[in-house]
Amino acid sequence: MIARVVAALLLLAVALVACGEDDRAASGERVTVVATTTQAADLARNVGGADVEVVALLAANADPHDYEVRPRDLQALTDADLIVRSGGDLDEWLQEAIEGAGSDAPVLTLMDGVRAVDDDPHWWQDPRNAVLATGALARALSEADAADAAAYRANAARYQARLRRLDRAVADCLGRIPAARRKLVTTHDALGYYARRYGIEVVGTVIPSLSTRGQPSAGEIADLVETIREQGVRAIFAESSVNAKVEQAIARETGARVGKALWADTLGPEGSDGETYVASIAANTRAIADGLAGERCSIDA
Repeated sequence: MIARVVAALLLLAVALVACGEDDRAASGERVTVVATTTQAADLARNVGGADVEVVALLAANADPHDYEVRPRDLQALTDADLIVRSGGDLDEWLQEAIEGAGSDAPVLTLMDGVRAVDDDPHWWQDPRNAVLATGALARALSEADAADAAAYRANAARYQARLRRLDRAVADCLGRIPAARRKLVTTHDALGYYARRYGIEVVGTVIPSLSTRGQPSAGEIADLVETIREQGVRAIFAESSVNAKVEQAIARETGARVGKALWADTLGPEGSDGETYVASIAANTRAIADGLAGERCSIDA
């Protein structure tokens, strides 16, 4: 008797879940995804397509390292069907926000599904990792909304093909730069994945840290100046979300020039050349190629 009751309850639960999915599909209700960083949000939009509403907690050009959660973020987390975080110390503030919101939505940490290097949270700077993250998003969305799983898989496959084209185009562009000139100096250590992927040597950073929260000492700046002179670094690259006054001072001291600002921890606002993930990688590549070797690259991804 008990076994029959349990079986009946299980069948009822399955029916209710299926009914909920049918009701969602019939009403056109979209899955709500809350993402921490601008990159995570953009990947989610490409995989989710028309079936998903993506809410990004961070705005364009906001530094995720020192982000402070707002009341509207808590409300968004409360309403979420799926929460997507980038991972590492970049958005470690999320857990406390989830607890404050009382959200029980599943959490997908993209860094867990890519080829991460040590504690470096900037995994998306290698497009091959974005391919892996896209697959993880498709699986998580399919679990949250089984009725639209086929659409998520198809969206992911199309976007992954685009990411692979981007990767090939970047490799082709930077491969034309002589190895002796592939020496990079940036604001902080945010482009390690990019440098490893495309054969660039990061010879130094203004802030010797994986986070922008650090501050360089006078001695560290003096050492960086000496390194730039010794290595013959041609350009120093600031980041879009920081004030470039230190980079400009170092450039004056060394004779290097300040290259076009890079999209490092954040994407750009609408209308900028970094408004999407793909656009940001392409823009960074054009800036780096121009700054290091005067190379003009056309990247169509």
